[in-house]
Amino acid sequence: MSLNDWLEAFHIIFVVTWFAGLFYLPRLFVYAAENPEGSRFDLLLVMQRRLLMITHIGGALAVGLGLTLLAIEPWHLSGAGWMHAKLTLVAGLVGYHVWCARLVRVFREGSNQRSSRWFRFFNEVPAVFLIGIVVLVVGKPF
Repeated sequence: MSLNDWLEAFHIIFVVTWFAGLFYLPRLFVYAAENPEGSRFDLLLVMQRRLLMITHIGGALAVGLGLTLLAIEPWHLSGAGWMHAKLTLVAGLVGYHVWCARLVRVFREGSNQRSSRWFRFFNEVPAVFLIGIVVLVVGKPF
């Protein structure tokens, strides 16, 4: 395997890690919104904090390796509208990740005002990003 193959393989591994965290962290928000007090809530806060750290690592490595691949093969950016669209979705995913980090702080401070129902909808957002990114990467429609 070439260096690019290794970089791409680990990029995909860390993308999976990142998405795993972004899929499960909002689920923990649902549970915390439904159990706003007591030992269960305290446990959920610990789980949120630990999962967020893993998600930070996965996201940072996924983005870092992706940028490294683009630096090595910049031709992906010339005339590849699909790559620009993918990078736009990745930027949105980074924004979602930052929002999740802020929500972890909101729960830690005990100032959550949102319902578990709201968090159930919020939990679906990364699936939309995933679908868009995979369709763009596999199909390269433009």
